[in-house]
Amino acid sequence: MTSYLDRLNLRPFEKRLVVVVGIVLFVVLNMWFVVPHFSDLSDAQRRRVEAQKKLERWQAEIDQAQKYQAGINTFARQGLDVPVEDQQNQFVRVIQDQQSQSGVGIQSLGRTSTQTNQFFLELTQLITVQSQEAQLVDFLYSLGAGDSLIRVRDLSLKPDPPRQQLSGMVKLVASYQKNPPRKTAPDAKTPPASAKMATPSPTPNP
Repeated sequence: MTSYLDRLNLRPFEKRLVVVVGIVLFVVLNMWFVVPHFSDLSDAQRRRVEAQKKLERWQAEIDQAQKYQAGINTFARQGLDVPVEDQQNQFVRVIQDQQSQSGVGIQSLGRTSTQTNQFFLELTQLITVQSQEAQLVDFLYSLGAGDSLIRVRDLSLKPDPPRQQLSGMVKLVASYQKNPPRKTAPDAKTPPASAKMATPSPTPNP
């Protein structure tokens, strides 16, 4: 640096001025271009940690794919024994059968509504009930027990005026497979191509 300034034929004061200006310029450039990027490394490390956590979460979900598919297959197999045209009648029949077994009084049956999605046909039935507490609990529990497709979505109860029974409205929902596969009759066996019909040989003339 000194030899370079010597070649410029500068006086000592001018040399010191050039050095000071160079230092100031160096500091300004560092403050302008370098200092704002001091946090880049920590930001990159933070983003790397977040990306790694996200990757782990996604990988955990991917590892559950077989479990989810097995659940979908289980749901898809439910209700195969109920033809599409009988699903609504079967839904109401199950409710009425369980009502008679549990001793629950159904005051009215609302209109059955239907919703569909990719896999299932969902039937919704609104009923008005009146019964003792034990009978109502048995009725609702039995509807959803076992392999039943029926579940309670909404329940609104209050004591009747004599305060001896419960009365209210229950919304029941049943899910059936949207397009259950139909059993096809086995194909009739066809004779092999090599089989030929036997034809009587002509009788020779005497």
